[in-house]
Amino acid sequence: MAPVISTDNPVAFAFGLLGNVVSFVVFLAPLPTFYRIFKKKSTEGFQSVPYVVGLFSAVSWIYYATLKSDAFLLMTINAFGCMIETAYIAIFLAYAPKQARMLTLRLLILLNCGGFSVITVLSHFLKGQTRLHVLGWLCVSFSVFVFAAPLSIVRQVIRTKSVEFMPFYLSFFLTMNAISWFSYGVSLKDMYIAMPNVLGFIFGFIQMVLYVMYRNNKPAVKDIRQLEQAIDMEKLSVSTTLQEQSECAQITHGEIIENRGVSADHQERNMGNLQPRPTQ
Repeated sequence: MAPVISTDNPVAFAFGLLGNVVSFVVFLAPLPTFYRIFKKKSTEGFQSVPYVVGLFSAVSWIYYATLKSDAFLLMTINAFGCMIETAYIAIFLAYAPKQARMLTLRLLILLNCGGFSVITVLSHFLKGQTRLHVLGWLCVSFSVFVFAAPLSIVRQVIRTKSVEFMPFYLSFFLTMNAISWFSYGVSLKDMYIAMPNVLGFIFGFIQMVLYVMYRNNKPAVKDIRQLEQAIDMEKLSVSTTLQEQSECAQITHGEIIENRGVSADHQERNMGNLQPRPTQ
């Protein structure tokens, strides 16, 4: 019986072990966010889509690793990823508003239950390397989506010129994670493991460069104050408009009442003229 962990390729084993350690830290990075959700009993506008897709990506990589004889370290970290992503999604479902909760449940059923079941069934009709190639491209596509998730943070940093919401340690570990798994894939001569981590390295490197550029800038408070001032001005404009509309409505209502009074007096006079006069 072949050993579960093969040391025939010590370079791949070393990078796979390093990848497990770094990925462990990356998977735990959202813990402060979900502790905040748990503490405030509210999701506060956070989205569940990255975690649902991350869960599907982890399950897909586990299935891919079961088809290979030398990817046990890929299986171990994604098994941990499945557990932690499931915990995150459970916390989100517990405190999300009804609409966000229903959307998350639909995504879970559609993607992680229905989608993965279809992939599993259809893959049994494929043989040998063909099945491995199809699953490999599927894993690559969802890994690219997971790596592209921080783009919204990058856009926010460029817009605000502040790294308040992009800590350096997270960008550093994302870059190290990509380097580790890229090297692991190259050592195993597996392009499906190596390829998406090229994109991960590029995004991580960009984040670290942005951190160096804007680490001393703190315009976030100014931006928030400007936003609050804009909101106050908008509220004032709306309030003024409503007040003017109310005054106009009161004037119009008064004119209508006055016109009705004049009209009633006029009608009474006309009726008086039409009444028969007593004969003298």
